[in-house]
Amino acid sequence: MKGTTIIILYFSTLFLSSAAAAVDVIRANETIRDGDTIVSARGEFELGFFSPGNSTNRYLGIWYKKIAYGTVVWVANRDTPLSNFTGVARVNNNGIVVLVNDKIIWSSNTKYMANPIAQLLDTGNLVLREGKGDHFVWQSFDYPGNIMLPGMAVGSNLVTGHERNYTSWKSEDDPSPGRFLYRVDTNGFPQALLWKDILLWTRTGPWIGSHSSGNPTYYPNGISKIRFTFNKEEIYYGIDLVNKSSSALTLFKLHPNGNLQFYVWNYQKKDWMVFLTLHSNDCDRYALCGPYSICNRDRSPRCECMSGFAPQFPDKWRLLDWSGGCVRKKILDCGTKVGFKKYSGVKLPDTRHSWYDMRVNVNKCRRLCLKNCSCAAYANADDRGGRGCFLWFSSLIDITGYNNDGQDLYVRMPASELGKGWGARELFAIFWALTVPFSLIFLHMCNKRKLNREERLKSSSEGVTLNKIDSEDLDLPLFKVIVVAKATNNFCNDNKLGEGGFGPVYKGMLDDGQAIAAKRLSENSSQGLNEFKNEVSCIAKLQHRNLVTLLGCCIEKGERILIYEYMPNKSLDFFIFDEQTSKSLGWSKRYNIINGIARGLLYLHQDSRLRVIHRDLKASNILLDYEMNPKISDFGLARSFRGSQTEENTKRVVGTYGYMSPEYAIDGIFSIKSDVYSFGVLLLEIVTGKKNRLFSHPDHSLNLIGHVWMSYKEESLLGLIDEVILESSNTIEVFRVIQIGLLCVQEYPKDRPSMSEVVVMLSSTMHLPHPKQPGFFTARKQQMADYSWRNSIITSCNQQTITTVSPRD
Repeated sequence: MKGTTIIILYFSTLFLSSAAAAVDVIRANETIRDGDTIVSARGEFELGFFSPGNSTNRYLGIWYKKIAYGTVVWVANRDTPLSNFTGVARVNNNGIVVLVNDKIIWSSNTKYMANPIAQLLDTGNLVLREGKGDHFVWQSFDYPGNIMLPGMAVGSNLVTGHERNYTSWKSEDDPSPGRFLYRVDTNGFPQALLWKDILLWTRTGPWIGSHSSGNPTYYPNGISKIRFTFNKEEIYYGIDLVNKSSSALTLFKLHPNGNLQFYVWNYQKKDWMVFLTLHSNDCDRYALCGPYSICNRDRSPRCECMSGFAPQFPDKWRLLDWSGGCVRKKILDCGTKVGFKKYSGVKLPDTRHSWYDMRVNVNKCRRLCLKNCSCAAYANADDRGGRGCFLWFSSLIDITGYNNDGQDLYVRMPASELGKGWGARELFAIFWALTVPFSLIFLHMCNKRKLNREERLKSSSEGVTLNKIDSEDLDLPLFKVIVVAKATNNFCNDNKLGEGGFGPVYKGMLDDGQAIAAKRLSENSSQGLNEFKNEVSCIAKLQHRNLVTLLGCCIEKGERILIYEYMPNKSLDFFIFDEQTSKSLGWSKRYNIINGIARGLLYLHQDSRLRVIHRDLKASNILLDYEMNPKISDFGLARSFRGSQTEENTKRVVGTYGYMSPEYAIDGIFSIKSDVYSFGVLLLEIVTGKKNRLFSHPDHSLNLIGHVWMSYKEESLLGLIDEVILESSNTIEVFRVIQIGLLCVQEYPKDRPSMSEVVVMLSSTMHLPHPKQPGFFTARKQQMADYSWRNSIITSCNQQTITTVSPRD
């Protein structure tokens, strides 16, 4: 290819001689040495060792053979190049391996097979079968590099948890993973995101029926077509050939500079021609204009605030720094008459924090948004006029316009900003919203109800606290005591789910059939009014699929009760620390839980309206829904930061021993990195099935962190892994997760990754640095393992939250 198109690799004639094998399979115990190749049945693709560009390193890879000769489409040992020509590829009972001097440097890492056969297909897919069976035990299409061929996809298998992500090469001479990662994010409505290191670089808008919102339409070309698959089992974007018997060649390539281009082979010029370039202008840069603004590539300057909004930082805006975005000119609350401002032909906002229902038509979508105070905008999810509803409950960000590939977006506005009177449609919608009972889906959203004077407590201390809650405009429905008592059978012990530092938690059922969990502050609770107030004011503002939903609260007649959605599968500790229940939690489920917790924590640290530090992340505070998806709970000890603040010092150290970071437990300094430490401990517990705090070993007195650290240094990680995981896992992936856990529990906060980095580490094959010494891993007296690190802390063996402490000196 020429210029910026696909690189043509030059191969030594010594290794492309006619002696190359003319077969398409490698059977059990057969070997391909450097210089030998196998060729697909019709001669479309070839597999062997090669050197890219000007490099002398050797890699096992697949390239075009018949046409576009030398265009590499897949590389096995991207991270472990060979420095000489002694490499061999072999098929054994555990799959395909690349060896140097009988040492494995890369492996497909599959389960034991009695009669494995590897075959190179004419699609470019290297597959591994058991004997002559049709089932693929492993395939290279599931582990792509920088090239997407027809039949390949980017996305997730929701059953196994496996993700197909694309990573750029470092350079045209180095196929190791580069700075750019292309993946499908499944938070909210799925979107394809391109990351540059830990920075979200650009976003492909949500699929709206025929194409992705606001992106160049993939016009029918008679060669290939875009495929979007979204069901309970998988979420994928891919490309397929229109006519599989056609000789046309197409591919997508993610370049080292982040360009993502679609190519078609030109037979006349014998070169790859660029057919389509995604993200080709500065408006494609993620959130260039900040929230509530629109980037228009045909305007100068590029950014403009939406109608009814003004620049948040006018001086910076005039200097073309638009990152602060825009804010409303008039405050929008529940008491304000509202309507919707229509924006046509725009790329829909980031949908990671959106709600969607593909069964709802656009009229009902409008009504759902209108009757919910927190709904900022709505849109039809299908540009063909069918059903489908998007609702946004957070800032509208990364909107571009105006073009033929965009969609209609309806933004909630005060009536005074719409410049027109109330029509019949608006009046009917408001009447409907005020008279029809709230949908259960939105029961937990903002209702802006003020506390009534007669509902306040008579005692002065409690009255003062509730006055403080009053002033915060609680965005929650208020439940009467009689309603909660009826739902829980008068707080019957038979309905009791458990008890924590706050008090007992009861299962209940509301009259409308909604299952709830009622968390009741007990009289002798170690958590008091401050924690109650904190949890109400904090979590009411948070909405994420991996955070537990707070439906409302009760403060009537001296009660302080939090009403949550009911989580049928209890908490994570119930599964990972129990010998019997842990058997039902294989690696794919645990890996899905790990990723869900990471995404929830990332939302708290980075994507929520306020930066929230949880301060009590632990296994018992991770609840599991019907599908075993994790939800972070218990925000009684959480703290929020505004602006650029990232840490704070306190004399009131709260949390749970075994999960606290050193700087927090000793010096009272908490930050996003102290949450990262807790996540690291939790991650190691999930992999090992052991509690950090109560861990014991016959050969030493280290805690779990210390034991993992010692095993890592001695390269003996296999013995750490829960037996249940070993039966159902990719051990290389598990080892990688352990390494990420150790990176999170490093002694010094500056050494620990941020949660955005952790999410990328978990969802890619990027190179991981070696962890440094962890904090709190030294030996301790075995008989003291069940007691607190400090006499002033009240705690217990069930790892309840520590909330009563003496001030530090």
